[in-house]
Amino acid sequence: MEGGVHPTDASAFRDCVSLAWRNPYVLRLAFSAGIGGLLFGYDTGVISGALLYIRDSFDSVDKKTVLQESIVSMALAGAIIGAAFGGWLNDRYGRRFGLLCADFLFFIGAVLMAAAPKPSVLIIGRIFVGFGVGMASMTAPLYISEASPAKVRGALVSTNGFLITGGQFLSYLINLAFTKVPGTWRWMLGVAGVPALLQFVLMLALPESPRWLYRKGREEEAIAILRKIYSAEDVEAEIEALKDSIEKEVEETGSSEKIDMIQLMKTKTVRRGLIAGVGLQVFQQFVGINTVMYYSPTIVQLAGIASNQTALLLSLVTAGLNALGSIVSIYFIDRIGRKKLLVLSLIGVILSLGLLSAVFQETTTHSPPVSGLETARFSNFTCRAFESSGPSANWDCMRCLKGSDCGFCASSVDKAIGTSWTFLGFGVISVVALLFVLVFVPETKGLPIEDVEKMLEERAFQLKFWVKRPQIVKKNSQV
Repeated sequence: MEGGVHPTDASAFRDCVSLAWRNPYVLRLAFSAGIGGLLFGYDTGVISGALLYIRDSFDSVDKKTVLQESIVSMALAGAIIGAAFGGWLNDRYGRRFGLLCADFLFFIGAVLMAAAPKPSVLIIGRIFVGFGVGMASMTAPLYISEASPAKVRGALVSTNGFLITGGQFLSYLINLAFTKVPGTWRWMLGVAGVPALLQFVLMLALPESPRWLYRKGREEEAIAILRKIYSAEDVEAEIEALKDSIEKEVEETGSSEKIDMIQLMKTKTVRRGLIAGVGLQVFQQFVGINTVMYYSPTIVQLAGIASNQTALLLSLVTAGLNALGSIVSIYFIDRIGRKKLLVLSLIGVILSLGLLSAVFQETTTHSPPVSGLETARFSNFTCRAFESSGPSANWDCMRCLKGSDCGFCASSVDKAIGTSWTFLGFGVISVVALLFVLVFVPETKGLPIEDVEKMLEERAFQLKFWVKRPQIVKKNSQV
């Protein structure tokens, strides 16, 4: 991801808007590849609503939480495999080919889910969708970064994140649209094949990554693509930067095709950058966002909202705010910096998780039991649906909520540590993530690749970050 030098106070967001008029070809590349992020976001959001109706269709799923958890988590298991295999596929056959494969697998998974006659087929479909999501989630930002001008690279790569959250918001809208349609969850899950098919068609008309082409010895093709991406005054410098970068790879490893991982890990710059990058990705998953997005309607129902439609509608607020946060980050990422945004967002995450934990703890400890024996001391007042259910009926919190208009009730059935402790655990992880960012993640706003490497090489343990960079760094960045 070679980068030219650009001023530290430039607004990449404003430049992106300007670029849309001057060179729409670049935005076409970015948004076509970014549909891979839309697939990821749609799958994350759609299963949360579809699961409510899947439970109604299959008694085994409704009675066994392990099946519910398998339906949700098998996509993530497939994504792990897809991402690992996608790395090899990208290097061997190209970024464009990797996205095409991801779209094909996702489409197959969507068809299997929509037509699933039993939970096992649904789980298989989720695995295929996971394969596609995993490959697309690591290929799309790579393709965008290698096919974007350096000046707006940060903002364009951020569009992938925006499309992830946008896909989540879209999934809740589609879930609401199909709540009254026969087949409900089959339509919800089947529609996921549409963006996959759209991206497949769009990618057929787009070129391969210029960096990948150059590494494969196809210099003329790479240069032709670079001339479409960059302006006439910048293209020659970018061609030279790409050439120097590939030659440096060959000089260090003996080949631009083979990378000595052991040698790379011995390099201080690479090791520190890898720790920061991988650490951020790990913490991003472990602060609990996927739990909220996958189970948002269920969480709303646990708070006392029995209606599926109402739970989906309220979950739309969560998805909308998530998408709004992505837009805000695109605007501010090159204005106030990456690290400051990370710190501010993590503080918000910690406060939110603390509030969720406290609220669920309060409601659980004060919720009335539903058995006739335990409610006798309340003058025999209990849930009307429970009274008419009969002595042999299986009863739990969700059945109580769906069968009456009473308030919150809590059930310890099938929960190992409970809702409150679950969110508290995520909160503790978020605090650790905040400390990690403060210590291990440097601010790279406005710095060319050369300065970032130098900073990683000389970086010492320090917590200060909310200060202006020395004037000498600014001057070097503006040369």
